[in-house]
Amino acid sequence: MREVIRRFDAFLSRQYGVFEFCQAEDCLLRLSLGKARRPMLLPGAEVPRGAPVLFLHLWNTRIPTIPPRGPDFNWAIRIQRMFIRSLGYAANYLKSNLDTEITQAVGGSTSLLSIPDRSGGVRLVERLGFTVLPYHSPLGRFGEFWENFYAWWLIWAYNPVSLRRRSLLGLRRVEIWMAACDFLSRYGGFG
Repeated sequence: MREVIRRFDAFLSRQYGVFEFCQAEDCLLRLSLGKARRPMLLPGAEVPRGAPVLFLHLWNTRIPTIPPRGPDFNWAIRIQRMFIRSLGYAANYLKSNLDTEITQAVGGSTSLLSIPDRSGGVRLVERLGFTVLPYHSPLGRFGEFWENFYAWWLIWAYNPVSLRRRSLLGLRRVEIWMAACDFLSRYGGFG
């Protein structure tokens, strides 16, 4: 069953234009180009609906497996370092391959963070420069349920230990965004 989910994930990635932009082993991200689904007010930028944006996607096969007893300090530090390095790779890709005058924001949505409890993950991405916003599915609560259902299956297929503290109905999505100019300023020298 896990292999079926992985193949479906690969199929959907192709359909949505998600691509591997970096082959470094410590890169945790893939990218896609798109349009802002709604207006966003970010520090340093007002991003109108339909503006060109760069979407960040976790590269599921690259996420280190959580130890059997659950995430520990070493695993968390490793993930944090890999994520920051990956942001640097993405900034270098943006700088070298896209029109930085047109691309207005960098970010995406995730079910790995939760605004209501202000988890350590939310505080971390804010320290990394991202603005955390409530998620708004184009299909409303119905669409969000199916996106969370899909996310739950991906977690089960790639890193099932992390489901110990997550239930399908408990997943909530958020969006993380940063103005492209701020992203380049902050991470353009990495990599």
